[in-house]
Amino acid sequence: MVLENSFVPSLYVIKGIVILDNDGNRILAKYYNQSFSTVKEQKDFEKSLFNKTHKGAGDVILLDNLTIVYRNNVDLLFYVLGSTNENELMLNSVLTCLFESLSTMLRKTVEKKVLCENLDLIMLAVDEICDEGIILESDPMLITQRVQLRLDDIPLG
Repeated sequence: MVLENSFVPSLYVIKGIVILDNDGNRILAKYYNQSFSTVKEQKDFEKSLFNKTHKGAGDVILLDNLTIVYRNNVDLLFYVLGSTNENELMLNSVLTCLFESLSTMLRKTVEKKVLCENLDLIMLAVDEICDEGIILESDPMLITQRVQLRLDDIPLG
């Protein structure tokens, strides 16, 4: 017996992590599958995503066969993308981890200017949370500690 549209469990939960400013411009975007293989497709998707979500306070939406959880903060929008059959609570735990770890690292000033000045920290945090779509960690304190350890390992001269 073959089941049509059956759910196959996978470790590859996250399809992408995106941070946009309040004008819809990309601050950071990491896509973990080939749904958006070109930069033009990614930018078009991000524009559509921004148009659907920029007025909301944060929640979950379905767009282009993706479940997207998002959060609005001052002048930034944070998004975590998953497939339509993905658990929104799991996606939300990744979003919460990302936001809280950034908030801790940036001393509660999660704003566009500060985020752009510390983009290296942000990229390290995203890499510590998710690798190729697999959730590695969802504890913001551990993420903050790991990012700090990796920064300590980088030579300054």
